Amino acid sequence: MSMRTYGFFGKTSFLLGVILFFFAATVCFLEPTDGHTGATLNTGYHFDFDQVSKGPYLNLKSAILVNYDNGEVLYAKNADLVRPVASISKLVAAMVVLDKGIDLNRTAIITREDARRSSRSRLRVGSKLSLLDLLHAALISSDNRATRALARATSGSIDAFGREMNDKAERMGLEHTVFYEPTGLDTRNVSTAHEVARIIHYACDYDAIARITSLKTHRVKLLNRKNSYCNLSNTNRLLWSPYRVLAGKTGYIRAADYCLTALVRNSKGERLTLVTLGVPGDRLRFKESRRLLDWGFRKVS
Repeated sequence: MSMRTYGFFGKTSFLLGVILFFFAATVCFLEPTDGHTGATLNTGYHFDFDQVSKGPYLNLKSAILVNYDNGEVLYAKNADLVRPVASISKLVAAMVVLDKGIDLNRTAIITREDARRSSRSRLRVGSKLSLLDLLHAALISSDNRATRALARATSGSIDAFGREMNDKAERMGLEHTVFYEPTGLDTRNVSTAHEVARIIHYACDYDAIARITSLKTHRVKLLNRKNSYCNLSNTNRLLWSPYRVLAGKTGYIRAADYCLTALVRNSKGERLTLVTLGVPGDRLRFKESRRLLDWGFRKVS
C-alpha cells in the first residue's frame, strides 16, 4: 500500500471516529437519565382530558382518575386547583434521594431538630438507622423525622434539600408544584391533582419507590440498640382492598385535609392512577377513593 493510500485511509478513519464520537454524545444528550436505577426520565406524562365523564359525586376538594395505560382522564374535579399536598411531598423527596445514587447502607441519627414538631413517630431521638430504612419509614409510615434525617444526610440541610425538590419538580415539567421542605408539614408545599398524578407516574419509574410503597409492613433495625427493631405499617389502606397497589402515598395536615395518590391494578391487569385531595376524614378518604376506582374500572372494562 502506498503512503498516499495509507494517508487517505488514516484521515478517513480519523474523520469517521470524530463523527461517531459526536453522534454518541448527541444520543446521550437527547436521552438523559434520572434516578438511582438509571431509568430514562420520561417527559411524556401528559393526559388527555377530551373524554372526561361526570362520574360519582365525591366529598372532596379535588381529584383525578387516569387510565395509566393510555393517559385518558376518566374523571376530574378541580384537577388544576392548587392545594397543600401534605406528605405526598415525600414521593418527590424520595426521588431526590435516589437520584443522588448514594450508598443507602450509609447511616444517619435522628436529632432533636428532626423531632421538633414532627407529629407522631416511633423513631426516638438518637436512633441510628441506615438511609434505606429511613426511606422505608418515610414512605411507608410517613415518618417526618425519618424524612428530615434523610434530607440532612444527603443534602446537608433542609433548605438545600427543598431547593433540590423544586429543581426536580421543574425537570418533571410541573408548573404549579412548589416545595419548601421534604415532609409536607409546611402548608406552602402545594400542587394540583393533575400534577400529583404526574408525580406518582414519575415515582413508579423508580423501582425502589414502587416496591417500598406497595409494602403493607416492614421492619427497620435500630443500629445503636442491640437487637432492636421497629415495625412499620403502611398508612395506605388501599393495600388491603381487592386491588393491587403498585405505588402510592397518603398525606394529611389540617390545611390539606386527607389526601391520597396511588397507581392500582385490578385482576384483569387494567391500571388506574388515582388522586384524591381535601377529603374531610381519614376513613372517608379511602371510601371515596374506592368508589372512584370501582367506577373507573367498570368504565374501562
